[in-house]
Amino acid sequence: MRPLIVRASFLFAGALCVASCAALPGSIGGTDYAPQYDFSEFYAAANGKTFRVVLEGNPFLALTQQESQRRLLPVMQANRPRPRLTFTYEVPSELPRPDYRLVLVVDAAIDLTASRVCAGEVRHQPRPAEDVGRLSVFAVYCRNDLALSQSTAWTLATGPEDPRVARLLSQLFLVLFTDAPLLGRPRFAFPRF
Repeated sequence: MRPLIVRASFLFAGALCVASCAALPGSIGGTDYAPQYDFSEFYAAANGKTFRVVLEGNPFLALTQQESQRRLLPVMQANRPRPRLTFTYEVPSELPRPDYRLVLVVDAAIDLTASRVCAGEVRHQPRPAEDVGRLSVFAVYCRNDLALSQSTAWTLATGPEDPRVARLLSQLFLVLFTDAPLLGRPRFAFPRF
C-alpha cells in the first residue's frame, strides 16, 4: 500500500509542476549582482524621478523599432519596480554622474557581457525564423560603466500588449532590482576593474 501512496504523490507533484510550468510567462535566468549592488542606492536614484531605459534591438519584428519602443514603454511603466519612477527613453543633453540606466538588449549575442553593455558595446545574434514570436532580452542595470545587476529573460509574445510581456517584465524587474539581503544572492563570477 505504501509504494502506491508514494507513486501517487510523485504523480501529483509532477502534475503540479507541469501545470505551473505551463502557466509561466517564459523564463528568467542567468541573474548576477555586482558586489557594489545596493537596492537603497537604486531606490534613492529612481524614486520620484525619471529613469532612463536604453532599448537595443527590435523586440517585435512585426513592428518598426519606433513603434515597438512607443508601445512597450507604458507596459514597462505599468510593471515598474517598487520605486515611484518614470521610465523614459530620453537621453539628457548632458549625462548625469552617476549615470543610472537600464539597458535591454534584444537577441543579444551569446558572448555579450554586462560590462560591455554598460560601456556602450552591443551586439545581436540573428533571430531564427522559427522564433519570430519569441521575445528574448538581456537586461543590465548600469551605473556609469559598471554593471550592477544583470539577467536574461524570454517569453513568447505577439506584441507589446500581450499579457505575457507584462508578466515577464514584472518578474524581470523584481529580480534585476531586488531588495533581498546580500547573503545567498549570486554574484558576478569574476572581479570587475
